[in-house]
Amino acid sequence: MVVGPYVRQTPSDRTAARSAGAGRSPEARLEEAVGLALAIDLDVVHAGVVMLSAITPATFIGKGKVEEIAGIVRASEAALVIVDCTLSPVQQRNLEKAWGAKVLDRTGLILEIFGRRARTREGTLQVEHAHLTYQKGRLVRSWTHLERQRGGFGFLGGPGETQIEADRRMIEERLARIERDLEAVKRTRALHRKSRKRVPYPVVALVGYTNAGKSTLFNRLTNSQVFEADLLFATLDPTLRAVKLPGGATVILSDTVGFISELPTTLIAAFRATLEEVIEADIILHVRDISHPDTEAQADDVEKVLGELGIDTETDGRIIELWNKIDRLPAEDRAQLENLAARRPAQKPAVPVSALTGEGLEAVNTAVERRLADSRATFELTVAPENGEGLSWLYRNAEVLDRAEGDGGVTVLRVRVDRSKAGLIEKRFDARRRVEPPTLRSA
Repeated sequence: MVVGPYVRQTPSDRTAARSAGAGRSPEARLEEAVGLALAIDLDVVHAGVVMLSAITPATFIGKGKVEEIAGIVRASEAALVIVDCTLSPVQQRNLEKAWGAKVLDRTGLILEIFGRRARTREGTLQVEHAHLTYQKGRLVRSWTHLERQRGGFGFLGGPGETQIEADRRMIEERLARIERDLEAVKRTRALHRKSRKRVPYPVVALVGYTNAGKSTLFNRLTNSQVFEADLLFATLDPTLRAVKLPGGATVILSDTVGFISELPTTLIAAFRATLEEVIEADIILHVRDISHPDTEAQADDVEKVLGELGIDTETDGRIIELWNKIDRLPAEDRAQLENLAARRPAQKPAVPVSALTGEGLEAVNTAVERRLADSRATFELTVAPENGEGLSWLYRNAEVLDRAEGDGGVTVLRVRVDRSKAGLIEKRFDARRRVEPPTLRSA
């Protein structure tokens, strides 16, 4: 059973939520919670919204609704009740006693999904770290039978909690080991990024709300077979592939875990090693399900998570929005969307696309090439035959687009580098002619 307890908003609250780009309807929030339950193959026998005027400290939901839901749980023989909010350990324990069923809040449900989806050692470590952090404060729920034990002398001692404390210490020791392993993961990823910078190919990272179509788009752009499905959090572990763009440039495309509203902070902290791929990316493709009725709210949630990673979506020039799933829109809405995208400022481009049909992929490649051209400079230069060290430096620090042998044994190169290294090229090689990026075809 899925229960959506949402605090009723005043008109002023709703106005503030709409202006902030949020304000999902309770029905949409419940639908997403049911989707999360279906993502781990649960059989949802009943789902309903409970509107609250205020939060009850002991049970989150008022006493009357708790009793009403208890009757539904018994009638439907539900073994698990998912509550679409964040519950304290005390609230969770009280609801379990009242309903006679296991209770899982939103954070616990997302952790369960991540636990099932993780495949790599890195992913399982990060999920386990978040799960243990979540469980650490909830051990008392499993050990209430130990209250029969007495502590201290005579009859004055309180309930014994030796087993609980032992379990808590075991969890803390395991967390310490996982954190050491995650540090090793971060060092390994840093080495991988360092080696990619020596190539150097620009990194293009896909981000977006879960089920926005990132993995489908990734497979389209890379001709890969990454798992994709119409499920929330269908993929979890990051994947990287090299892609050659039509203009000749090679980029590394990175598919990352999807975001979601009210993403647990423990997960953001645990997955920071993975999300550093986004922080270090040259271009960030924000994939949006433009056919979803809450697309603006979803975009706002993604921007909040990016903000927690230190990426300011208003000023960061690396972000390109991809308005995905246009194949689901009627022709009139699609035409309106294309006009809206065409009027977007150059600093915040948007590309309508369908990852399912492949429509708009050429425009995606064009937008990426244009953004790369804005951030990289192209040179034609010659390298003397005795300057082998300089030639090696170019291959380590620049993207060699073309190479030919000239008169006298010299090597003629056409290279592209980040504009931060343009001065080094001119100083070190005395580049004879700087070639400005060609004018790319219009999107």
